Amino acid sequence: MDYVKLGRTGLDVSRICLGCMSYGVPERGHHPWTLDEETSRPFIKAAVEAGINFFDTADMYSDGTSEEIVGKALADFARRDEIVLATKVFHRMRPGPNGSGLSRKAIMTGIDASLRRLGTDYVDLYQIHRWDPATPVEETMEALHDVVKAGKARYIGASSMYAWQFAKAQFTAELNGWTKFVSMQPHYNLLYREEEREMLPFCADQGVGVIPWSPMARGRLTRDWDSGSNRQQTDEVLQALYQEGDRRIAEAVAEVAAARGVPRAQVALAWVARNPVVTAPIIGATKPQHLTDAVEALSLELSDEEVARLEAPYTPHPVAGH
Repeated sequence: MDYVKLGRTGLDVSRICLGCMSYGVPERGHHPWTLDEETSRPFIKAAVEAGINFFDTADMYSDGTSEEIVGKALADFARRDEIVLATKVFHRMRPGPNGSGLSRKAIMTGIDASLRRLGTDYVDLYQIHRWDPATPVEETMEALHDVVKAGKARYIGASSMYAWQFAKAQFTAELNGWTKFVSMQPHYNLLYREEEREMLPFCADQGVGVIPWSPMARGRLTRDWDSGSNRQQTDEVLQALYQEGDRRIAEAVAEVAAARGVPRAQVALAWVARNPVVTAPIIGATKPQHLTDAVEALSLELSDEEVARLEAPYTPHPVAGH
């Protein structure tokens, strides 16, 4: 496994980040396709053994049970100081006022709750899961700064939003001497490339690490377009992200993979990873070959001709995933 710096920080992360949304109690939250603790643990252990040191979860994944499962597994399979553990805050975790968002109250409550579930004194990367239009950005950035200064997070990051929003947050922090975001977690894959317009160039210019979610389009690039899966049938977010015209891109992935004699997942992930602004794609693993394909994709070098073939069918998409 290769390791790279996360943005302009001194933090070393594996070129692959294991996304842990797939691990959680199925009856909790909105993800009936998740794996329970007993089924999840072998994947987390295999990731550690493969050299992956970067793990990403969120408070809202399966109502907090993802954090609990991941925290317990990493305590058993890895040394805390060798792991880069990331989680997120924003989505509703309890009913009533102040149960969601990025107010100072929500952030301070959220970090303490996440640390309890994860069984650790700190997270390495604390991310805002989405933009909160109802809270002044000054309040959010100062609260996150205080989380870092309290030793509860080493770094802070952000996820899907407009580039102007991210820039506003960054420069607000800079003007006030507060901690700035070191990473951006955008929606980015062969089926959705809108982040190439503004967000990725901004991150490259500012030295922000990029850790894309759904680099294989939630599995749409790994199988025949008309074939289904339990997640595809029940994941409401997935159904809203992609469109019928994306079929041609999925077919191009299949053709390149067949010519190469490799799984489609490797081609799709290799395309994302070759972008120099991308630090570490976030992959999900619910079958043994998922981790194998992810690691092997890092050594798959696509030719210019193959890249052109994969990119040619793309058409502009409505903004999705924010």
